[in-house]
Amino acid sequence: MSVVVAHPYAFEFEPDTTALLIIDMQRDFLEPGGFGEMLGNDVSQLRVAIEPISRVLHLFRDQGLLVIHTREGHRPDLADLPPSKRKRGNLSCGIGDVGPMGRILVRGEAGHDIIDELCPLPNEPVIDKPGKGSFYATDLQTILQNYGVKSLIVTGVTTEVCVHTTVREANDRGYECLVLTDCVASYFPEFQRVALAMIAAQGGIFGWTATSHDLIASFEKEAL
Repeated sequence: MSVVVAHPYAFEFEPDTTALLIIDMQRDFLEPGGFGEMLGNDVSQLRVAIEPISRVLHLFRDQGLLVIHTREGHRPDLADLPPSKRKRGNLSCGIGDVGPMGRILVRGEAGHDIIDELCPLPNEPVIDKPGKGSFYATDLQTILQNYGVKSLIVTGVTTEVCVHTTVREANDRGYECLVLTDCVASYFPEFQRVALAMIAAQGGIFGWTATSHDLIASFEKEAL
């Protein structure tokens, strides 16, 4: 059993039954010219998570542990895009429309894909999800069950939307979630702070929080 110094108390997990979940680290959200910037956001607020996630990703790969990536996006025919989602925001250029990186949040387009710095390996499952949560209308639950996963190390963007939704979904399904505070990010610093506080509140109502350094230290201690 590995132990991570965390909030609200120590997070215990078995590495062999733990998966690293990297949520929506896509060009459309993180790179200049993508959908996030088109909405008026400062993408540098999200890019601070890339390097910490990369460290954890390499740790899991070196240990031979399960890594799962997710991407938010829709079928090219948009059959899985609810009209309410497409209309929301009254955008002049929104989901399904052509942007600087191709059709926005459409599978197979350049903007939909994961950034080069965190490119999945061929043996790492990639979950294409049409909603905010990683379990909704995907086979994530089946994959986790097949691998015998009990705990999730959660990273990605954005903290208050897709990360939070996924952690809540996972919590209801019985998974123990550790959210790495420097490996998740928001366009809005105040949302980042509050969203992380909500996860560990009331004795860990949705899960635990710790830094990537805390997680890496737990593996280093086990190796001694």
